[in-house]
Parts: sequence; C-alpha cells; structure tokens
Amino acid sequence: MSLKYVFKEGFYSFQRAKLASFTSIFSLFIAILLLGVLARISYNAYEVGQTLKKSIDVEVFLLDLDQRTKDQLESKLVDNNLIEQVNYISKDSAAAIFEKEFGSGGSSLADLKFLPASFRLDINPDTKITTVDSLVSEIKDYRGVDDVRFNQQLLQLLENRFRTVALVGGGLALLILLTALVLVFNTIRLTIYAKRGLIKAMKLVGATNSFIRRPFVVEGVIQGFIAGIAAVGVTYVTFQYLLPVYIPQFGVLEWPYGRWYYLCGAMVLLAIIMGFWGSQWAARRFIKKTSISE
Repeated sequence: MSLKYVFKEGFYSFQRAKLASFTSIFSLFIAILLLGVLARISYNAYEVGQTLKKSIDVEVFLLDLDQRTKDQLESKLVDNNLIEQVNYISKDSAAAIFEKEFGSGGSSLADLKFLPASFRLDINPDTKITTVDSLVSEIKDYRGVDDVRFNQQLLQLLENRFRTVALVGGGLALLILLTALVLVFNTIRLTIYAKRGLIKAMKLVGATNSFIRRPFVVEGVIQGFIAGIAAVGVTYVTFQYLLPVYIPQFGVLEWPYGRWYYLCGAMVLLAIIMGFWGSQWAARRFIKKTSISE
C-alpha cells in the first residue's frame, strides 16, 4: 500500500469534513489546554508541598552524654536511609538560638543553659507520616535519647490535602481525556458514514479493512497535532506574557523541571495519541460494520 495514498486521503478527508474536523480539533484543543494548565499548577503545588515538608524536622533531645556515646548515636542516625541530614545543636547553640528568638528578655534564661543538646534531623520529604512516626518511636529507644518531637499534625494535614488534590486532579484529567476521546470518535464515525458508499466500492474490489482504515487514522493524528500545537501556543503565551502582567502571582509559577518544552512536548504528544486512539477506535468499529450488501 502506498504511503502517499494514505496521507493524501487523510488530508482530503480532513478538508472535506471541515465542520466535523473543526469540532474535533476544538474539543481536543480545550482538553489539552486544560490538562496543560492543570499539570503546571499541580507541579507547582507539589513543589510547594515538598518544600513545606522539608521544613518539618525531627528534633532529638539528648541526655548528658559523653563524646563517645554522642558520636555513636550520631553515626546511627546518619546511617538511617530516611534521614537526609543530621545537625548537632549543643547546649551553647541552643541557648544562643533561644536568646535570638526571645530577645533581651530571654538572655537571663539563656545564661542558665537549661536547654538540652539535640540533633535536628532532616527527613526525606517523600516519607509517609506513618513511616516517620515509626522512626520517631525507634529513635526514642536509642541510648542517650531523652525525647523526640516533630510536628505530626502539620505533616498529617499536608499529606491529607495533597492526597485530596491528587485524587480530584486525576479524576478531572481522566474525565477531560475521555470526553476528548469520545468527540474524536464521533467525528471519525461521521466521516466514515459520509463515505460509506466509497468504502463499499473499495471492499468490492478487494480492499481490506486495514487498508481502508489507515487514512481515517491519519486524519485523527492530524487533528490531534493541530489541537496540540494550538494548545501549546495558548499555554505558552498565557503563562509567559499575559498572566504575569495582569496577575503577577502567576509569574512565580515554574515550568515543570524548569523548562517549557517538557510540558509543551508532552501536550502535543498527548494530543496526537488521543487523535490516534479516537480515530483507530471509530475506524475499527464502523468500517467492519459497513457491509457490501447494504
């Protein structure tokens, strides 16, 4: 089969059914645009969440320890895979921090050096709260540890909020994709119905279903490509030039992984895949149903 024929017929079908093609392209454009905006906002929300989780540290308060015991405890903490960094705060450092936070009114208390030495632990931000809770319980049993504290409620709140956002965002994205897929499916179905006479004639001369199907698939891919390019253009101009001027807060939103082309390339690729799937689905289903005897 000639590739030239497949692409030629695909472009001709696209040009003949202009209204149906425009409807399909516009639907895909809206879907991919919404997904692109959702992806960029979700990425930034995730980055903010990770930053907040990094600011939640675990503080291990120590008893009066000799240097050897302190070193052994520090070594055990450093070797733990969940702990990214271990910072030792001596009694003098704790007193200085206390005086800095409470000003001159706290200087007299700071001189008493009543605050214990401690280790401040930076936990891996991807660690679940149940795992951190287990880690805290484990550290409490270490020799030389007086108490362990961390902001469990704030961490639990962050996890719950981001779980909710992920579920809602994922459900919305799935709904948008299914809607776009159905619209492409219906557009190709209408095109096949309009060309049913030609399809019957081609079957009479021995054309296979796959031969007849390929130009329709090309048509769907073309629709997806155009929709993807249009969505990328609108997304780039909106986030790069329009929103920073009228809503400066949006100017701080980063592109995923720091580069615009990652998200834009994914949007175009997704649009092409959606166009391919929708057209393939419709062509497989309805070309088989087009009988020569009808």
